[in-house]
Amino acid sequence: MANKLRVHQNRIKGIGCKGMSALAIMGMLSACVAAERAPSRTQPAPAVNRPMAPVVPVRPTVTRAPMGLENLLNEQWRAFPGRTGVAIMRIDGGEWITGQRVDELFPQQSVSKTWVALTVLDLVDQGKIRLDQKIRITRDDLAVFHQPIRDRVIANGEIEVTVLSLLEQAIISSDNTANDSLLRTAGGPQVVQNFLLRKKLGAIRFGPGERAMQSAIAGLEWRQEYAIGQRFYAARAEVPLARRKAALDRYLADPVDGASPEAIVRALAKLAKGELLSPASTRLILEIMSRTSSGPNRLKAGVPAGWRFLHKTGTGQILPPVSTGYNDIGIMTAPDGTRYAVAVMMGSTTAPIPQRMSFMQFVSRTVATYHGQ
Repeated sequence: MANKLRVHQNRIKGIGCKGMSALAIMGMLSACVAAERAPSRTQPAPAVNRPMAPVVPVRPTVTRAPMGLENLLNEQWRAFPGRTGVAIMRIDGGEWITGQRVDELFPQQSVSKTWVALTVLDLVDQGKIRLDQKIRITRDDLAVFHQPIRDRVIANGEIEVTVLSLLEQAIISSDNTANDSLLRTAGGPQVVQNFLLRKKLGAIRFGPGERAMQSAIAGLEWRQEYAIGQRFYAARAEVPLARRKAALDRYLADPVDGASPEAIVRALAKLAKGELLSPASTRLILEIMSRTSSGPNRLKAGVPAGWRFLHKTGTGQILPPVSTGYNDIGIMTAPDGTRYAVAVMMGSTTAPIPQRMSFMQFVSRTVATYHGQ
């Protein structure tokens, strides 16, 4: 090896490297020594540990709502009479949430039918309930207020309806008896509350069901006879005004079915992204909500042509001049596929119905106006 080193030094000198520094020469000599130690072709080369490129997690870009949208919303919200909560959440292409009173609890009324439907579909996903399962409904199962299914039950004494049909009637036409039948099939209010907790949906409560809740709001205790005709209204009219007002005030101060606008839009966003149910159940409930017939002049009327919209309404009791629980929640989808979750919750207001509708239309129209900004 010494002879080879001398030969290597002579070659360096022969190519005119007299001015080369000793450090450079030593570098070349080191290369020669390394070559002497290279493994033979019959031996596997040692593994080379190459540094891996860093893994950058994919996270949604959190941006801020357009300033113009926030300013207009604040201006109109301040001018609207009563206690109202609004939340708007951009789901795709940069997440943001804006609104007013977004973290306060508001009465949901029939908005809560959304959580019953999701709980039932979650049980379908678990194989505990079937969509074609028949549910028996009798006169003893009838509820209160809006319940188109009641006429069929009274005419026949009892009927059998599939779970799928009840889901459609509860969401599309906001049928209270259909909803209470689903609630009973699911296992009761606590099962719905457990679903909300398990899915980490935040500040969303679920009440005791339509009959018990509506009776308590009116200062009554439920009697099954109230389900027939106008008997509930007649009984409510007999309640002393002071007692009825006290009962309503208690409900508004601490609604047993209360939910915050922010929790609602975040729950809708999770639903839209497929984080709550199986793909099949997600598609089904979104399709059903797209056919909602109640509240056509609420949020839906402000959604421009070319956009898609699905929603669930809620409407509470009235003790003149105050109306309560006048709500609408939904998902707006722009022509480019960007989705927005929207919730308008009118806890209590003295505004007439046209003014309530106009405010809701303003919210959905303004969302569309500022899309992409």
